[in-house]
Amino acid sequence: MSPSPPAASEIPLEVPEGQPLDLAVDDVTGTSLTLNWNPPMYIGPAGLAGYLVEYRKESNETWVAVNKEVTTKTVLVIKNLTEGDKVQPRVKAVHGDGGIGTAVFPDSVLIRQSIDPPKIRLPRNLRETFVREAGQPLNLSIPIQGNPQPSITWTKDEQPVDQARVNIRNSPRDTILFIRKLERKDSGKYKLTAQTDSLVDEVAIDIQVVEKPGPPQNLKMLDVWGFNVALEWQPPADNGNAEVNGYTIQKADKKTGEWFTVIEKCHPCSYTVSNLVMGNRYNFRVFSENLCGLSETAAQCKDTANIPKISSPYNAPVYQEKDFNEAPKFTQPPVDKTATEGFTTKLFCSVRGNPKPRISWLKNQMLIDQNPKFRILTNEGICTLEIRKPSTFDGGVYTCRAVNALGEAVADCRLNVKNETKLGGTVSCKEDAEMLQCDLNKLTVTVSQ
Repeated sequence: MSPSPPAASEIPLEVPEGQPLDLAVDDVTGTSLTLNWNPPMYIGPAGLAGYLVEYRKESNETWVAVNKEVTTKTVLVIKNLTEGDKVQPRVKAVHGDGGIGTAVFPDSVLIRQSIDPPKIRLPRNLRETFVREAGQPLNLSIPIQGNPQPSITWTKDEQPVDQARVNIRNSPRDTILFIRKLERKDSGKYKLTAQTDSLVDEVAIDIQVVEKPGPPQNLKMLDVWGFNVALEWQPPADNGNAEVNGYTIQKADKKTGEWFTVIEKCHPCSYTVSNLVMGNRYNFRVFSENLCGLSETAAQCKDTANIPKISSPYNAPVYQEKDFNEAPKFTQPPVDKTATEGFTTKLFCSVRGNPKPRISWLKNQMLIDQNPKFRILTNEGICTLEIRKPSTFDGGVYTCRAVNALGEAVADCRLNVKNETKLGGTVSCKEDAEMLQCDLNKLTVTVSQ
């Protein structure tokens, strides 16, 4: 068991350098105070019995014991305190021989809820200029930390926000700024301040409300030459609260009245329109553009550009006539062929020439003419000689001859007529000849010449 503290009637002896060291306050809440310390530098031969913790209120001289028995721990929580009171704690080191070493916290400690400094968590998209189009709603929700809940203040350009246009709602976790329908006048630097006692955190938010720009000013035509027109203008009087990032130039032919875009995103305040059609008259207009789009109206040029026609004599080109005359030439000569006696056969060849050549056929150098056994056909340069039911007598050398005013061409081929001998003789069979239904594979045909 731990030694008991000395009785009240006994006068404890102060132990030099026997008091606890580094007495400190770890934490303060609305009802408690946490202390910690280190053991004394000097501990006698009898050892250390433990520690007693006491406190007194600022308006009272009486010390109140926290623990009735000594404790060997070097951390202790004083509970059941009243928020708003100021208390001064002390710790006694009780030595085994009855000696006491006392460490008193030098200042009074205010009992109150611990304070977390206010912290505004500004979203990333609000750390740069926040651009919104006029007519859209604005709804900014910004998280805020702090304990107790910080007081929130909004200002615009160092002035309180207009409560008639701006709705603000605060909660323990965030603050919301809401504008139902933005106007250009809502642009400005909004400052958000969160404060707890003397602790302050603040952020600035730049809000830019933009709309479409006005049209360019003083559009005029500087010069017209050839197929080109030079235009010049000045920036719009109202840029829509945003930088003008380009101009769109359009042209219209007086004949049709339809507008066509010549160029978009033109950055200079001048441009030369080229490749216009000779003999046409043109009107021009220019739109200005910012991040909201093109201006509602355009600046239209008062003057009309007339692209004159250029008169010059036309000299028709002279083309040398090509001579298509050609002597006859066989592109595919007739080829040798073997025919079967009694079966009609044909000989073919192809020839070209200009003027159209006259075609004739010869057999063995004898002209074939008016012979009903032969028929001569010519179609698109394809020459055909048809021999009806040839006999062996019709075999020989056949010549195709093509003649026109520029020359003559001949081509030969040989026709052989095959004499097919009729079958005759005796049919013998291992079975009776009257059995005509026998298998043909068992028949033996004897051909006698």
